[in-house]
Amino acid sequence: MDTSNLHGKRVLVTGAGSGIGRATALLAASRGADLALCDVDEAGMGEVAERARGLGRTVLAERVDVADRDQMRTFAESVHADGGAVDILVNNAGVGLAARVLESELDDWDWIVGINLMGVVHGIYFFVPGMVERGRGGHVVNLSSLAGYLATAPLAAYSATKFAVLGLSEALRAELAEHDIGVTAVCPGIINTPITTNTRARGTSDDPAFRERTVKLYQRRNYGPDRVARNILKAVDRNRGVAPVSPESWIAYGIKRASPAFAGWLARKVGDAN
Repeated sequence: MDTSNLHGKRVLVTGAGSGIGRATALLAASRGADLALCDVDEAGMGEVAERARGLGRTVLAERVDVADRDQMRTFAESVHADGGAVDILVNNAGVGLAARVLESELDDWDWIVGINLMGVVHGIYFFVPGMVERGRGGHVVNLSSLAGYLATAPLAAYSATKFAVLGLSEALRAELAEHDIGVTAVCPGIINTPITTNTRARGTSDDPAFRERTVKLYQRRNYGPDRVARNILKAVDRNRGVAPVSPESWIAYGIKRASPAFAGWLARKVGDAN
């Protein structure tokens, strides 16, 4: 799909109120796309919608918790009633959890799996059938992570969800190929977004000084969500199956493929440093 000109296309973005979702929605709108947006952050999403409408785009925006299947079903009904199937589905909504396995509560698992994994499942379940039935192709983007192929102990549950999203994306890509619908798992590395301040923490990671160091690291790295958004549309344009974003994500992806043993050693070193 040519993403340099999205006039006549509609792009759906979950978690559109901030970070990568916000940047992706606004970039798509700047290239001509109409938008369907959802987030629990109504204020942030409203600002994105207002800016997109200022560009002359049609925007449907609703407050939706992607972990709630009934809310996602209702949102899908609104989207399809408003303009039929979408052309690009971006399952972006996600949360962070800094905790080792033995530090994590069962409620933490319910929370992060519900948003990071089931939110993607709900997006696929409620929007992909319409794309298939329409018969004009399209593209699905699922946000995984560098942590989706390089797991570290302090991000155990987060990595579990992102590994799952990567695997789900690869399976879905094989399934949808006959319908001319591409699927990409986008795997960002260290990206300066609000997730660093909003991440839930337990145990050794539940330390204000640790959080402050992490936030400052991401700020110094200064790889912004706008760059991720450009890479997302580039990956759609090239129909890539897996799209690492940022140098560290590419390096980790290469190491994981070339030497799983070395990747395991590296993951332990990174985990020990945290």
